[in-house]
Amino acid sequence: MSKLKNAMTVDVEDYFQVSAFESHISKNQWDTLPHRVDRNTHHVLDIFEKNGVKATFFTLGWVAERYPNLIRRIVADGHELACHGYEHIRVTQQTPEQFRVDIVKTKQILEELGGCEVKGYRAASYSICKENLWALDILQEEGFKYSSSIYPVKHDLYGIPDAPRFMYEPIKGNNFKEIPITTLRFGNKNIPCGGGGFFRFYPYAFSKWAFNRVNNQENQAGLFYFHPWEIDPEQPRQKGLGLKTRFRHYLNLNRMEHRLEQLLSDFEWDTMENVFLNQVKKS
Repeated sequence: MSKLKNAMTVDVEDYFQVSAFESHISKNQWDTLPHRVDRNTHHVLDIFEKNGVKATFFTLGWVAERYPNLIRRIVADGHELACHGYEHIRVTQQTPEQFRVDIVKTKQILEELGGCEVKGYRAASYSICKENLWALDILQEEGFKYSSSIYPVKHDLYGIPDAPRFMYEPIKGNNFKEIPITTLRFGNKNIPCGGGGFFRFYPYAFSKWAFNRVNNQENQAGLFYFHPWEIDPEQPRQKGLGLKTRFRHYLNLNRMEHRLEQLLSDFEWDTMENVFLNQVKKS
């Protein structure tokens, strides 16, 4: 087992809020659909408690307003509360002014409910890319200490393939950090291995090998993410989805919880703040 601690993160959103469903489910339908995010996230918290794991919860303001007791439990259980925007709008669909309003509003909601400072932000669908790096300046101006929004991979929905693979300072002259999801370098490509649909697609043995390689050969802390809906194989199934979307969303949902338990057991985990920000202060 690696001695390095990795960061465990959860993107707190419901199954109908994923970007891939945007053209199938409008936002004005959200309150009419069965909500499962509260139940599923409490179950995630139970799993973490059983395994002695602390994590960072990147949470939608929309969810926080409707489930304030969930936010209070996240904080009371010793986890880190972080911002995922208000209603999962990709930054590529926002102007700088709209983005600022969105993150300020959500930060205020989370801080008032959680009674703690919110330091971290993760964009919906990792939608900070080369065309909207202005978002990082706005995050820093509004009091955020780090972002986890730039995925250093080539993907049809997101990514900056040539971005650094590990924590870096994208804004010269201050201490603001960008902390990417974990990847492996193969040839001239970065291979995703830090969670989401890739974790459900790959055999678990590959994910375990990948994190061991990052920890032990590269001597770097890893960063993993998943969504509460990924441990919910009983969620309502959407009709009319394309083959790729259906495959990505529903693949191996019934295996996810067991794999997650294995991952929690095989490695050491903590919050983003403790793994990345606090280690910087000590150095």
